[in-house]
Amino acid sequence: MEQNNDTPIALVTGASRGLGAAMAEALAATHHIVAVARTTGALEELDDRIQAKGGSATLAPMDISHLDAMAQLCRSIHDRWSGVDIWVHAAIHVAPLTPASHLDQRDWERSVAVNVTATGQLIPFIAPLLGESGRALFFEDDHAGRKFYASYGATKAAQIALARSWQAESVKTGPAVHVLTPKPMPTATRARFFPGEASDKLADPHQEAARLLAEI
Repeated sequence: MEQNNDTPIALVTGASRGLGAAMAEALAATHHIVAVARTTGALEELDDRIQAKGGSATLAPMDISHLDAMAQLCRSIHDRWSGVDIWVHAAIHVAPLTPASHLDQRDWERSVAVNVTATGQLIPFIAPLLGESGRALFFEDDHAGRKFYASYGATKAAQIALARSWQAESVKTGPAVHVLTPKPMPTATRARFFPGEASDKLADPHQEAARLLAEI
């Protein structure tokens, strides 16, 4: 769906479900959404919800750990829109919980590739698109050092460390980098950690998206 040339652009990585999808829907009221995720069907469902509310989206079904694909996406965004106004980075790989002494190497490598390496590659790609006035959003989830969270905790902590370094470096020059702390939500990620947890005690992702956006 085409958008007005004056409509700001929001790039959402990890847009297919959970907080990423909720952020995309919230931002669609005022932005054209570039939605990135691996699951085509979930992206199409997101697009349907956005269009039903009068918004517009461009779907980019791809793996953020594929460097060439992400480089091409960023080039395409530059050529079509010149830049983006906000980047929401909600993509994450959640490996099964396991003792550090029993880490599965494939899970570990995938966690590093998505949570750390891809973030370290995307920041240099997307920073020029954001310019001085754009905003980048990352999400804290402090499980580092807890038992059974070795893979997720270590790589998520490394991702946030990258974000905080960029945040400190860009205070005077922009873009504005925000590290936000969502409340526990009934997402697929949390279900992996707490199977059988009662969802009625958790925050609604759409309400959380609205709350977090109000903080920036």
